[in-house]
Amino acid sequence: FTELHGGTVQADSLGQNLGATFTIRLPLNIVEPEPSSDDRHSESATDLTGVYVLVVDDDADMRELAAFTLMQSGAQVRTAASGAQALTLLNQSVPDLLLCDIGMPEMDGYSLIRQIRKWSPQQGGTIPAIALTAYAGEMNQQQALAAGFQIHVSKPVEPEELVNAIARLLRSAS
Repeated sequence: FTELHGGTVQADSLGQNLGATFTIRLPLNIVEPEPSSDDRHSESATDLTGVYVLVVDDDADMRELAAFTLMQSGAQVRTAASGAQALTLLNQSVPDLLLCDIGMPEMDGYSLIRQIRKWSPQQGGTIPAIALTAYAGEMNQQQALAAGFQIHVSKPVEPEELVNAIARLLRSAS
């Protein structure tokens, strides 16, 4: 998959039972847009400069891939490995957007967003939120929207699709 996109995968380990680090490098895909009156609009669609995103996923690889993708588009990213850690970070500062996995142990994404939606807007209760899940069915999408997410994105997600979904949601929220 990575090589199909012109990227590389590298694995490093200090030895047996000492864990491993996997580095995935993907080139930034620069596409020259067709000249049109919408040039300025299409250019800003994938520019997330100044946007603060909280990524919540119990899978370290997914967390890092999402963070890397968003930072490549200019976003500031904080990550949380659990719903509880996300709540702690949200109490410290409210991001512009929440990108949250649904299938997490202890507190899943549905429980997390339901809890956040009980908060005041100043606490982050109205934060735009995207559900990121391996469950792609229509029922899962409806459940995510009913719980309080605005968008449901299926894994695996193309980096460009993720960035565009965030840009669309932020435009509609402003």
